Amino acid sequence: MSTPSLTISRILHAGYVFECEGTRIAFDTIFENPFSRNCHAFPDVRFDREQIRRQHFDAVFISHFHDDHCSLESLDLLDRATPLFIYCLFDELFDMVRQLGFSRVHALRLDVPVDVGAFQVVPREAMDAEVDSMFQVKAAGLNVLNVVDSWIDDAALAGLLAQGPWDMVLWPFQTMRELEVLAPSRTVAAPPNLPEEWLPQLRALDPRYVVPSSCQFLQEPWSWYNRAFFPISYARFTAEVVAALPGTQVVRLDPSVSVRLDATSLRPAPSLSWVLPIGDQNVDYSYHGNAAAPSTADIARQFAPLTAAQLARVMEYCRVGLPERYGAVDAASDYFDRPRIWQLSIYDHTGAVTRFRYRLEADGRSCPAEGNTPLAWTTDIPAAKLYAALELGESLTSIYLRINDAGFDADTERELAQADVIDDPLIRCLFSDTFGAYQAAQLRRLLAHRPAMPAAGNHG
Repeated sequence: MSTPSLTISRILHAGYVFECEGTRIAFDTIFENPFSRNCHAFPDVRFDREQIRRQHFDAVFISHFHDDHCSLESLDLLDRATPLFIYCLFDELFDMVRQLGFSRVHALRLDVPVDVGAFQVVPREAMDAEVDSMFQVKAAGLNVLNVVDSWIDDAALAGLLAQGPWDMVLWPFQTMRELEVLAPSRTVAAPPNLPEEWLPQLRALDPRYVVPSSCQFLQEPWSWYNRAFFPISYARFTAEVVAALPGTQVVRLDPSVSVRLDATSLRPAPSLSWVLPIGDQNVDYSYHGNAAAPSTADIARQFAPLTAAQLARVMEYCRVGLPERYGAVDAASDYFDRPRIWQLSIYDHTGAVTRFRYRLEADGRSCPAEGNTPLAWTTDIPAAKLYAALELGESLTSIYLRINDAGFDADTERELAQADVIDDPLIRCLFSDTFGAYQAAQLRRLLAHRPAMPAAGNHG
């Protein structure tokens, strides 16, 4: 009689396929490279889309709405009868998925099990329960924790310990400096070691196996983010975890790689045939802090020129849309509770700059600033990326914003030390009080390319 086992295969980032006793489920299915517009798989892969269209999953589980976990263009490759289980507090996402044609769409609830064939999947509470979730996966007498890319607080850890013992933990091994790279001249480079809470948490969970999970991407090949965004290497993660948990084995699963887990061992299994590795897969992250951050003008030269209509959209937003929007969004700190002069610089594909100056009033009003009043905040952005944020749903982490990359008078500098980078007026106008802009843009493109339905009564 064969030993009960569970096969786990890596797709990309936080994407996995789990198979047991003829049941096949998937998590955070991303079948794109690049994904989220400019996240390039690392190590590099491509996807056989036609094979993916022929795959059958008994269920797909999505941990949260971020576009590197929930992509409508990836879901578009799946059979519309596939049951989708999504953790999200916003009805808009469920509406969009149903518009794509899925008929079995379910909202996950924390700690409420979902049984699918041989599997029981239980969403567990992450640190930011308004955004994401973790997954406990039980099958073949085995217990796997998929942390996805969330963080764990003390209360959640206590709950997870009560659910142990754990055979395997898929741990989000990479921190990302999404905000620090926005103001490199004002940010101290983070050390390349693991956050101090990780090892005590892993020691408490005490799994047999740990998989360094999530991440697995870089930005464009020319991007300085590739040496500034990701402080932790696979090698560093492995060394620190092995030293802290000598009884735990660290197992790297690159895209397409599969393993078979049972009560006593972990063995290789056949790879996913529709995830196709390209080139050397034994790659690692290299971190250099904020060294040699290029100017926004140089970054803007990397992008193709906007069309006349696209550039006009950007400029009209800067002249009209942005001042109108500013009064509707609030800052996190009190830096803008007094009038400030803000300069927004837009760089085209040649590196040429167009500058806008605004007087931002404490009551939320905004008007063009005239004269030589000293600046109190600056924001630089490539025109191509502002257009992408406006029309394509591109996120903050990839639009190459540069904040306060300038010197100010002494009083302003002292006050800026207490301000938060996300108080930036452009960030607030683009991203405050918005949900699912990326998926909404995807849905518009996908529906626009669908064949037109025949008119009623006109069936030939």
